[in-house]
Amino acid sequence: MATAAAEQPGRSDQADENAMRRAIALAARALGATSPNPVVGCVITDASGTVVGEGFHQRAGGPHAEVHALRDAGDKARGGTAYVTLEPCNHTGRTGPCAQALIDAGIARVHYAVGDPNPQATGGADTLRAAGIEVTQGLLEAEAAAGNAAWLTSVRLHRPYVLLKYAATLDGRIAAADGTSRWISSADSRADVHRLRAEADAVVVGSGTLRADDPHLAVRGIVGAVQPLRVVLDTNATIEAGARVLDDAAPTLIAVAEDAKTDLPGVLRLPRAVTGLDVNALLGELYDRGVRSVLLEGGPTLAGAFVAAGAVDKVVGYLAPVLLGAGPAALADAGITTIADALRLDVTETVRIGPDLRITAVPTASKER
Repeated sequence: MATAAAEQPGRSDQADENAMRRAIALAARALGATSPNPVVGCVITDASGTVVGEGFHQRAGGPHAEVHALRDAGDKARGGTAYVTLEPCNHTGRTGPCAQALIDAGIARVHYAVGDPNPQATGGADTLRAAGIEVTQGLLEAEAAAGNAAWLTSVRLHRPYVLLKYAATLDGRIAAADGTSRWISSADSRADVHRLRAEADAVVVGSGTLRADDPHLAVRGIVGAVQPLRVVLDTNATIEAGARVLDDAAPTLIAVAEDAKTDLPGVLRLPRAVTGLDVNALLGELYDRGVRSVLLEGGPTLAGAFVAAGAVDKVVGYLAPVLLGAGPAALADAGITTIADALRLDVTETVRIGPDLRITAVPTASKER
């Protein structure tokens, strides 16, 4: 693979990585706001390697990252290099093809991190090469793919990406024996959860959490956040009219069993499962509604159902320096009866959040997707 250092006199591999890393950071600014589109960042440098333009895809239907960056760069883009986190698109949808925009701007080189798996949009690299532009793929590919994991997963699996979040004591309890749970985790951890909500298209809880906590589920404390869809899995339609999740702070979808009796308008009816509702049917319906990422905030029963369905892509646990010794565990029955069948995880990050420890992990099998 050719490198920018070979293509541009005086340009170093480190400078190329810095430009792409900046593009990845730009893309992350729009997490939770672009679905069903991906998050994408772009940095433009002029012929001497100086950054002259930056941009990111801000919302579905709006200009793509390359267009924002090219507008920022103006005439300085001619003869320069574009660093893009995702292969420039090659089709006309609500916006024109980014590959053609780069050609028209006189860009001489394009480095993109991740190939586009969407069959409707792929082919941009070939179009650029046919126009005489030098193109390389793979610069900081793993970092860019991690930042776009939700969209990439949804394209490949045709379902939303699912992040399971929980807060527990060091001995794995999410509540005391008498059911009390406020607050196990710290205010810092609870604020961090609002960031997770802001980055998700939908937040899902079950009826048990609804009855126990009457959660609100809307994002608070994050300026400009797009409110996620609040989804309540209420198999037997037990939700009461005064539930906080029914207010107008964010959109709400109540999912009930096909045979449930309810007068609530606009409910989503789903097949029953052994316990609760069919997880895969739910994810299929959410995908059809444009949801590409789900934050699972329900209790242990809901978490167990998603694990049993093989529908958890990431786990974020907030562990508080507290011991209870009794009370419900973070995960209920997930259909695992022997250690050989345990869901093995790869820890990707550990961070102190106030007095708590936030652990992020992904199923080892997800590396092969």
